[in-house]
Amino acid sequence: MDLFDQISNDIKEAMKAKDKVALETLRNIKKYFLEAKTAPGANDTLTDDAALKIMQKLSKQGKDSAAIYTQQGRADLADAELAQVEVIEKYLPKQMSNEELEAALKEIIANVGAAGPQDMGKVMGAATKALAGKAEGRVISAKVKELLG
Repeated sequence: MDLFDQISNDIKEAMKAKDKVALETLRNIKKYFLEAKTAPGANDTLTDDAALKIMQKLSKQGKDSAAIYTQQGRADLADAELAQVEVIEKYLPKQMSNEELEAALKEIIANVGAAGPQDMGKVMGAATKALAGKAEGRVISAKVKELLG
């Protein structure tokens, strides 16, 4: 079962369970999936990789929104955003721990032959491909700067 079908089935389950947060979040995800499926050149298909990228983007947006709401003293809105992010993250691959990320990046740095901060572009190119979905870009970037600096 692909991710699109999984989300569709989980919408039905959320309706039965009367889980409003999950239902709203899953419907929003499905809306983005349908937009991606019907986009020009998509041929009415959505791969799981493309679906994961959409969900990662939604998760990141939710976290960013929650941070802004928190800065503005709107804990109620921040909590709502974080509840939706929690639903989205159930479908995302497990994020790497700090130690796992550091080990993977050290290996990538050795493979690329990076010597210092001037090689950050080479390392980031390889790292973002190898670690796609397993760690956020800004976390990867910060760790690469630390290791090369």
